[in-house]
Amino acid sequence: MKRIQFNQDFNAPAEKVFRTMLGLETIKTYEHWTSAFNPTSTYEGNWEKGSKIYFIGTGEDGKRGGMVSEIADYIPNRFVSIRHYGILESDQEITSGPEVEKWAGGLENYAFSEKDGITTLTVEVDITEDYIDYFNTTWPEALTKLKALVEN
Repeated sequence: MKRIQFNQDFNAPAEKVFRTMLGLETIKTYEHWTSAFNPTSTYEGNWEKGSKIYFIGTGEDGKRGGMVSEIADYIPNRFVSIRHYGILESDQEITSGPEVEKWAGGLENYAFSEKDGITTLTVEVDITEDYIDYFNTTWPEALTKLKALVEN
């Protein structure tokens, strides 16, 4: 796997960026910015350290699917780390096999740093080579959507 990084500045306090990004007040804010990845993107679970969380959406085949993950770390308004360890197909968790083994254990890390009213969000994502182009295009789009949400 390869780790890629994206940065986005927000003219807002870290707490607002954090709460909006994770959908802590309303899941709709999370769903809005992650719609860049899948128009039906959402999550089920919570952000507490050690918790299982599903990142899901409806695929082109009309079936529900996504990632089975764990919140590896959670420091309010500062840092979130998500460890992916499985695939969700319909309501079935798949945690082993060739499709999972390619990226199992991969992390998504979100660091929030505030200075003089500007919050910098640093996103680090472990990905397989076949998704580099997709994420290099889609992550900036998603962060632009998040910026618009936070600053409006």
